[in-house]
Amino acid sequence: MTAEDHVGSVAELWRFPVKSMGGERLREAEIDGGAVRGDRAYALIEKETGKVVSAKSAKLFPDLLDCRAEFLEPPRRGGVIPPVRITLPNGIWATSETDEADRALSEYFGREVTLARAAPSDFTIDQYHPDVEGADPSGRRDTTSHQKLGSAFFSEMGMDSPVPEGAFFDLFPLSLIATSTLERLGELAPQSQFDARRFRMNLTITTESDGFVENGWVGRELAIGDSVMLHVAMPDPRCVMTTLAQGNLPKDSDVLKTLAQHNRLDVGGGARFPCAGAYAVTIVTGTLRVGDPVILR
Repeated sequence: MTAEDHVGSVAELWRFPVKSMGGERLREAEIDGGAVRGDRAYALIEKETGKVVSAKSAKLFPDLLDCRAEFLEPPRRGGVIPPVRITLPNGIWATSETDEADRALSEYFGREVTLARAAPSDFTIDQYHPDVEGADPSGRRDTTSHQKLGSAFFSEMGMDSPVPEGAFFDLFPLSLIATSTLERLGELAPQSQFDARRFRMNLTITTESDGFVENGWVGRELAIGDSVMLHVAMPDPRCVMTTLAQGNLPKDSDVLKTLAQHNRLDVGGGARFPCAGAYAVTIVTGTLRVGDPVILR
């Protein structure tokens, strides 16, 4: 590999207005404040526990991925984040401008929740660990644990956080995956559907390379389009979310099992996680567009 390589082009761009709900596929996306503008702008918080609701809490909040969220108007640079419309799997919908969203969501999930614009300082979720060998470095299977995320995770680790306090990002503000990773997974487990939607990435990059190419991008930069520059920070550890049903994709534990068998990586501290795709941070902001060339530096 040379010092600078054309690795592909942007195939898909996504933002997810509400954490763990269905997102919006975009033709172009502004990178604002280090992230896709409007991405993970809202999330549900369980009133009783104060925990952030995530599809990782698979047994507590089933069907969360099938709730659709869309902005009532596009988020603007420097402006207030606009309201969202949430449509539940049963067809009931409400907007964040009223209390109806909290009522409808609480009734649907059978738990009191509120739609929030900022994560608590101790951002914590309930994370379900499926019964998949190798999926969790600690060996947890078919159990639920408490997991700090966002700036709370890095604070607990004594590290500088790449995301600000109050943000709903798990660990980093941007995520990406290559089509070659999806294709390789499909070769390894042809009975499963390795659709990019399972991985909820901001960018899907079309590449003619083979295999898990993002593993080799870690520590390097991606120049995209006319101006955007990203630093690829680390592989993206995967969890139960990749196995859950959403839309026309069925529940499938083999998705995570395949990653655990074929792409377990050390993401720091010696712990090896099943990975697909990578996390990134922004070096130079700008506009991303479908079709933009991607250069590895």
